Amino acid sequence: MDPQQVFTLGQKGLYMLLLVSAPLLLAVLAVGLVVSIFQAATQINEQTLSFVPKVLAAVAVLAITGPWMMTMLVDYIQQTLQSIPSAVG
Repeated sequence: MDPQQVFTLGQKGLYMLLLVSAPLLLAVLAVGLVVSIFQAATQINEQTLSFVPKVLAAVAVLAITGPWMMTMLVDYIQQTLQSIPSAVG
């Protein structure tokens, strides 16, 4: 296995990580921004007000995109495991 293959494998892994985590992170970011604006406008400084909506948004996004995420990850792992013989030999 030469260095180019290692870098390519690492690049594909980071791309998959970014692709799979993006929906969850974007949803939590958007909810956090909305809640922060609401807290700033109403001057309510309750910790649970920012935590609970983020958790609910994360659960909702995982429920909606969970099957897609699992499919993407399983396909990536299958491709990676199937490429081992060609990388070693």
